[in-house]
Amino acid sequence: MASRRHFLASAAALPLAGCGFQLRQPPEFAFKTIYVAMPPSSPMALELRRNLLGTGRVEVITDPVAGQKADVRLEPTMDQRERVVVGRTSSGEVRELQLRLRFRFRLRNVQGAELIPDTEILQQRELSFNESVILAKDAEEALLYRSMQSDTVQQIVRRLASVKAI
Repeated sequence: MASRRHFLASAAALPLAGCGFQLRQPPEFAFKTIYVAMPPSSPMALELRRNLLGTGRVEVITDPVAGQKADVRLEPTMDQRERVVVGRTSSGEVRELQLRLRFRFRLRNVQGAELIPDTEILQQRELSFNESVILAKDAEEALLYRSMQSDTVQQIVRRLASVKAI
């Protein structure tokens, strides 16, 4: 009886063995060092640095002088947050906002050749607005911007991993 149960359990798990499921691995980079040309106190720079260091496969250089010797340079050309009114009531009060985060960057190697040309990443989120709960809406707005920033950083890391040769 016990061997029959063991056989049935093994037979049930057999289809799962060939499904190809695999945990996501840290990305592989074609470079060992990267200089991120952003102010060190920038929230985007802090999260990007943390994500790159978290892979354990690349060294992030923050010093501009030492950055001259890095394998590649990440150069942001725009880091912009926008808050646009998209809906109003009949009396003209704001009812809906659209939050946007735009980040444009390029990646160059030591010789100055572009590995990733000028690329823009745009994140958008909708936010309903109510004057009576203004503090809660401010907190929700901050949370949405943090979420957009995290998504943007993940996209940047994936694009950096797509570079095959420096």
